[in-house]
Amino acid sequence: MPVIDIEADARRAFDAMVAGGIAILPQSVGYSLIAAHPAPLKRIFDTKRRAPSKLNAMLGNAAIAAELYTLSTRAAEVLDAITVCYDLPLGAIAPFRRQHAMFRLLDDDTMSRSTKDGTLLMLLNAGPFHAAITRLAHREKVALFGSSANVSMTGTKFSSDDIEPEIRAIADVSIDYGLMKYHPYRASSTLLDLETLAVVRYGSCYEDIRDIVRRYFDHDLGPRPAAG
Repeated sequence: MPVIDIEADARRAFDAMVAGGIAILPQSVGYSLIAAHPAPLKRIFDTKRRAPSKLNAMLGNAAIAAELYTLSTRAAEVLDAITVCYDLPLGAIAPFRRQHAMFRLLDDDTMSRSTKDGTLLMLLNAGPFHAAITRLAHREKVALFGSSANVSMTGTKFSSDDIEPEIRAIADVSIDYGLMKYHPYRASSTLLDLETLAVVRYGSCYEDIRDIVRRYFDHDLGPRPAAG
């Protein structure tokens, strides 16, 4: 018998968010704090004490990306190579279709906090739970947005035990799966603009992603900057 029931946990968290709640979710690149409506998303933003320049990210999968993004051929191939062929997590940034039905619960102010210059940041391929909850989001046409489950500038939390009490306090549902897969990186997902191939954040699996882009697309993203 499995020790966790991913489908049931995803359903419970998804239903809570659709009802207006906030959920702490386990992703391979760290725990996240996610919601589906403007008011809880603003509460997340305020509780985390995020700078106004910081944006929400959307949870997505290949099917959602195919419907929402407007990608060039190369950009689509880069995304597929990283997240499908090599099965790595990625924070993908690309132009998107604002009028898609998945955004129906969100107002313009929320979308302005979640997009920049006509592009959308989407976390893809971040583990089994992420896969389950994004299947629900795609099927029921609900956009799930948020960010890491932490107070801003305190680092990604790869163990739920490390999440601050004030963050835990605003969650209506918390799914605790222990230590997350990419904890050795001590960083959330790598963020990559799919069209320009500009690296916005050097995160988990960056060296693998760099190798893929260099090997198949003849473009060197450059080394990870030295720490500190």
